Amino acid sequence: MFIGHYALGFGSKRLAPSVSLGALFLACQWADLLWPTLVMAGLESFTIRPGITAVTPLDFQHYPYSHSLLALLLWGTVLALIYRAVRGSPLRGAVVLGALVVSHWLLDVIVHRPDLPLAPGTRLRLGLGLWNSIPATLAVEFGLYAVGVCLYWKATVARDRTGSVAFWALVTFLAVVQVANVFGPPPPSVGAVTASAQAMWLLVAWGYWVDRHRKPADPLHS
Repeated sequence: MFIGHYALGFGSKRLAPSVSLGALFLACQWADLLWPTLVMAGLESFTIRPGITAVTPLDFQHYPYSHSLLALLLWGTVLALIYRAVRGSPLRGAVVLGALVVSHWLLDVIVHRPDLPLAPGTRLRLGLGLWNSIPATLAVEFGLYAVGVCLYWKATVARDRTGSVAFWALVTFLAVVQVANVFGPPPPSVGAVTASAQAMWLLVAWGYWVDRHRKPADPLHS
């Protein structure tokens, strides 16, 4: 799943108005932000097998530290505690960030074939296989995305023109990337995938930028 994760990041702004969209993006995509680095370090692995699913040619062989349920529960707890300690923000914001980290596994288990581990060292792999259908995948992801974007849009207002232009540019860019991921050719190599995946950090920065130019629609949270 791709924009489905960002949908939860957008939508969670309504639950935690004081938390930046960049932090929400960091949490909802923490698994995929961590994953390419672990692959480069030789701790996790995947191969490219065109046709393994209708949506993605990536065969996720070993990724227990970034994508197992137990690992994400631990990562979510750590992120929530760090955010709470550093920002001294209301508990709700930290809880939302921790929950978003775990939500990555819950959304992935819907789309992945059975390759998601419950914990490092376990053999059981789960996945409902929505990626075997392109129409169903697009319907679910864009449906979630529309709801998430709408919630963020209603929960915030632009402080200036940048707050409007940067927001809609981000929304459009993510949608285009989703379509390109589904209908584009298979990546040329594992290295190309991991290198390009590191660019997702730029989306976190984009989220922070957007949020600096917007404010909560509720004056009490401004």
